[in-house]
Amino acid sequence: MSVHVLLIRLAAPLQSWGTVSRFSRRDTHNRPTKSGVIGLCAAALGYDRTDKLDELTAIRYGVRADHPGTPVRDYHVVGAGQYPVRPRDIITDHRRATALSASMANTKGTAFGHHELADWYGAPKYIVTEPDSGALVSKQLSRAGLVTERWYLADAAFVAALQHPDRSLLERIAASLESPKRLLWLGRKSCPPSGTLTGPLSSGTIEDAFQSTALLPSQSVGARPSPRPWAWIEATPGVPAAAPVQDQPLTFDADRRAHTTRWETRTRITIAENATEWDIIP
Repeated sequence: MSVHVLLIRLAAPLQSWGTVSRFSRRDTHNRPTKSGVIGLCAAALGYDRTDKLDELTAIRYGVRADHPGTPVRDYHVVGAGQYPVRPRDIITDHRRATALSASMANTKGTAFGHHELADWYGAPKYIVTEPDSGALVSKQLSRAGLVTERWYLADAAFVAALQHPDRSLLERIAASLESPKRLLWLGRKSCPPSGTLTGPLSSGTIEDAFQSTALLPSQSVGARPSPRPWAWIEATPGVPAAAPVQDQPLTFDADRRAHTTRWETRTRITIAENATEWDIIP
């Protein structure tokens, strides 16, 4: 059975492909995950989060690290400290109004913007519906500062490969990536892709496409790409040197998001001397 491969250019000033992210620490893998790239394609095609992914998850996946990029950390402090209370702060939680009522009752002139309430500034946590009013309130009125760190890959450029016997499916994905029905990002909403995404669509395997396609131009001035970049290519379980990765998406439903295991091999790619150059907008 003949197969076809669509190459996708994944390049941007920042990208982030989390694997075990939690709120306080958002990691990034050293390469785009299958879950992240399938999600990118699903968004371009206009999928809802609850739609079945069978058609997309059946695709064989690979990624070539033309320019691995540099890991960078973004350090966040959210909340803490004291700030003047604004009208909306009282409207959104009547308990603050009660706490401030005595102080504000004795104030002449403009009351707002001159009163502080200790330990209230920060992101609300444990949101619940209050039985009496039906309003959404935080179970924890006092709010301490939250410290988080988020990791990104700076100036990275990858080539993702999608292999499937149905050429028409790959053609639909290719067209959608250039005219997406939803917003696209490289792993995280703060990481929009730069330039052209859709690359060549050819007959053959992922290995063939990686070897016959030139390296992407560098995102950094003076950067020198490896002449033999690393690639991670999906493999059948049991193939020698194949390793498990937990990034095969089952559903993107926010209430029951789930992934399972797939297998991949890591290999060096030797680019052919007559490799096809990229016809892209960087």
